Amino acid sequence: MRHLVEDAVAETLRCAGGETIRLYVAACVERMAPLFVGLRAGVVGREADLDLYVETVRNLWSADRPLADASDLVRVLEQFPELRPSEEGISDVSDTYAFFAALVLRHALLANGSGSADDALSCGHAALTAMGMLDQNVEGAAFRSEEERLQLLSVSGDVGVLWEASVEAGRERFRAVASLAAPGSGR
Repeated sequence: MRHLVEDAVAETLRCAGGETIRLYVAACVERMAPLFVGLRAGVVGREADLDLYVETVRNLWSADRPLADASDLVRVLEQFPELRPSEEGISDVSDTYAFFAALVLRHALLANGSGSADDALSCGHAALTAMGMLDQNVEGAAFRSEEERLQLLSVSGDVGVLWEASVEAGRERFRAVASLAAPGSGR
């Protein structure tokens, strides 16, 4: 499968490996986290899932070493309803973006544990796909191009600036998706 990730980012991930991969996926997840947390907050029975997501995002930022429990976390995450196929598929706005947020986290954990550039590229690809969909649903939006810019920053920039930019981008994404998911939005 061809990835949407910019060639320069892919090349850097392949050459640098290790900490660069872990930082890149941590930033991707940080930008997607508000979609999962915000869209699943208040859903009965999902408290432990929310706690796991939030704690994992925080732990991924310790990019100097792989998470010791990354493979265990993947197994738990794969039990989330978002990653369990159903007969009906996904058609609801909230479910769609919560799915992408869970998928990005899954790929991030795989990359964190394996150090694989291919797993990291799958993480970035999922984030870019979600943002491309969001651009199609929000008139005049440029979420995909912003994700591309932030992915480049993830492999070449200052960690503090990257974290702040990722947090802000995540908030903007959540506001956009929440407006689409709001009753009467027509979506």
